[in-house]
Amino acid sequence: MQGKSQRLVELDFFRGLVLLVIVVDHIGGSMLSRVTLHAFALNDAAEVFVFLGGFATATAYACVTVRRSESAARARFFRRAIEIYRAFLVTAVLMLATSFVLRPFFGSAPNLATTDLDSFLATPFTAIADVLLLRRQPYLSSVLPMYAFFALAVPLVVPLARSRPWLLLGASVALWAVAAPLAEYLPSADDLLWDFNPAAWQLMFVLGVLACCQPLYQRVSSHRFGWAVSVAALGIAVGMAYYKLLVLPASLDGDFKRNLAGVRIVNFLAIAWLASDLARRGVIKQIAERLPWVGAVGRDGLVCFAAGAVISLIVDSVLFTLTDGFLDVPLGFAADIVALGLLLAIPHRQRVFGAMGLGSVVAVAKTEGERRAVR
Repeated sequence: MQGKSQRLVELDFFRGLVLLVIVVDHIGGSMLSRVTLHAFALNDAAEVFVFLGGFATATAYACVTVRRSESAARARFFRRAIEIYRAFLVTAVLMLATSFVLRPFFGSAPNLATTDLDSFLATPFTAIADVLLLRRQPYLSSVLPMYAFFALAVPLVVPLARSRPWLLLGASVALWAVAAPLAEYLPSADDLLWDFNPAAWQLMFVLGVLACCQPLYQRVSSHRFGWAVSVAALGIAVGMAYYKLLVLPASLDGDFKRNLAGVRIVNFLAIAWLASDLARRGVIKQIAERLPWVGAVGRDGLVCFAAGAVISLIVDSVLFTLTDGFLDVPLGFAADIVALGLLLAIPHRQRVFGAMGLGSVVAVAKTEGERRAVR
């Protein structure tokens, strides 16, 4: 990536693309989900989402520091943690409300938050307390609590990424290594496990911060033997695809993703390196300029995530009922078109989300450049 503006254009595009992929990946009968990242890699869009979150965070922190001060940046990300927590509450309510409305008509759909809904209807005050305390995280709202923790850690992580990157990386890897037993201490109701263990996934966030703060890719790729790293990354990506498509069992234990298995990290880094090669050659920038609506989704990431969660839940439930859970190519493509069309329209409908309390999440900086950096 050659310049700041180009880097932000590419960042917006990648974040928007990931949000679009997340929507179709959570529609069981989707046709497009048969060719998205998770279909041929051991990782999926979640790693990309968290990594880009770390990259964007480091960009935003630097922007606020330069324009105002370090203390202003620390205060900004404390407020950001509160905003993400509020977005979690809004998304959790949307998951419960959507499940409540859909269950009489599409009760057999597998992704409705029926367990959480039943707990809410049986003991509403307890269920509300569970959500407020992060003990209960209905369906797709489960990715947001760890982001709130990450935002609180930003004032420590970003300065370390600048001054002592190896210390930060070592500490992050050490925490990831002991993440599985630490998951037992996370707040939970009814022995529910968090879908994303923050102690494990912080490594992916930290890698994103380091990628922004330290020019490792630029140094390696500019070396005369830099091409060898790209060849190795291609070999890893192809090898992982072979293993995923022809060797690996159809389903894996939930801990494989919950605790961020090491092979997922390796697979992601190989693909990220190849994507960086494309970005360095200007390919991603050209695509982003031809598809500006994808970047618009990325710039309104938190709002589009909450909307996408509702869209995917509704479309998945309707499609599952219409097809009795079987694969139907025409209806699957129709579901993809509806879901993606609705999500692409969200950036132009921000006022609707502002009425739900998410408006301040979008307007997080005074200047246009700072606003883009935070997103």
